Amino acid sequence: MPSREDVAYFGAGPAPLPTEVLQRGAEAFVNFENTGLSLAEISHRSQTANKVLADTKSALTSLLQIPDEYEILFMHGGGSGEFSAVVLNMVAVWVEKRRRRAAAELDGDERQVVERVKREIRDELRLDYLVTGSWSLKASQEAANLLEPLGKGFVNVAVDSRQSDSGRFDTIPSEDSWKLTPSRSKGGEGSAFVYYCDNETVDGVEFPRLPSCLNHSSRDGTDELLVVADMSSNFLSRRVDVSKFAVIFGGAQKNIGITDVTLAIVRKDLLSCQPSSSFLHAVGVWSPPIILNWPVIAKNNSLYNTMPIFSIWIAGEVMRGLLETHGDRGLAGQEQLADEKAGIIYDVLDRHPDVYQVVPNKSVRSRMNICFRIRGGDSTREKTFLEYAEGQLLQGLKGHRSVGGIRVSNYNAVPLKNVQRLAAYLEDFARRTMQ
Repeated sequence: MPSREDVAYFGAGPAPLPTEVLQRGAEAFVNFENTGLSLAEISHRSQTANKVLADTKSALTSLLQIPDEYEILFMHGGGSGEFSAVVLNMVAVWVEKRRRRAAAELDGDERQVVERVKREIRDELRLDYLVTGSWSLKASQEAANLLEPLGKGFVNVAVDSRQSDSGRFDTIPSEDSWKLTPSRSKGGEGSAFVYYCDNETVDGVEFPRLPSCLNHSSRDGTDELLVVADMSSNFLSRRVDVSKFAVIFGGAQKNIGITDVTLAIVRKDLLSCQPSSSFLHAVGVWSPPIILNWPVIAKNNSLYNTMPIFSIWIAGEVMRGLLETHGDRGLAGQEQLADEKAGIIYDVLDRHPDVYQVVPNKSVRSRMNICFRIRGGDSTREKTFLEYAEGQLLQGLKGHRSVGGIRVSNYNAVPLKNVQRLAAYLEDFARRTMQ
């Protein structure tokens, strides 16, 4: 029977966790800090639970240097739940801004305010999506589905990477080709938000940095650009200037912890810019359901309903481990390590182009999810590759079911030594394939 040290796991999620965190978790699951209770049993209203929340928030704030004007929320529903939460909460923010402006200009005449905002929703509400992979595509489709009762055309796909020459999600077109909704300063009315997925796990595409056209923090009212980023699969793998974003969210099961926790970092002024449910309904917009309602979750310290305190504690342990490992360097240290590990794999793949073909363009290769084909997608050879790898206890390498191929997920908890083991196997397989 193999030990944990014998197995090198590269699954895309749920992903590996640091062994020492799992060992401490095993103790906490049975008897947390000698209380005689499992951390999975304690009340989410207890002082212990509140301390777990506070400690985890503190660790995350230290890692990302989160400014005071942001709130950290622990949510249910995973990244897919946030596809819906983003639309419902951010459209509500857009509606409230329009309501306030109309109320000021129409002397508070409620009937006229409602009619004007309804007209502006029909004519001016736009949600910008950068579709660069499978998950941003799903997010844009969910947005269109949620807004369909209002009509068509509210979702503006500013870029769709499949429209490149290959017809696949293997690149990110240059920013000058994007068709973002024009802001007021450019003759338009601006969008409610601009949404993108920082790292696409299925397709192996990652934004090298925050796009230049989104890289500003101007907050001049109606002309403001509100950027929403799904960072589920590269969260805490590199430095991020949180102040550039309105919202950052991510599921925990890749770089943060175990499943059933989602983190959302939301600017506080957006939480207070929400109309009443009755006004939203009067203008034909759904109000966010309680479980996805950011202001309600924030007001209740993420404890509106029963949260999985054990899972949040695990996430906190992972974060504290990063702080301890990298010290004052923080995420700069983890970023360097992630780059080093990814570089080892890509170097081997690039040395054997007749055997391995990396899927995405070199300029947007993901550090977290390394996707490639063998001999142009030879299914027999790819099956052999996976079988031989399993025999050497190199596991979790099968590509996503929608695209096939091979995928190496290089998350934070994947040790450097395991990456080196995989690199040696890649070299050996390439030699035997070429014989």
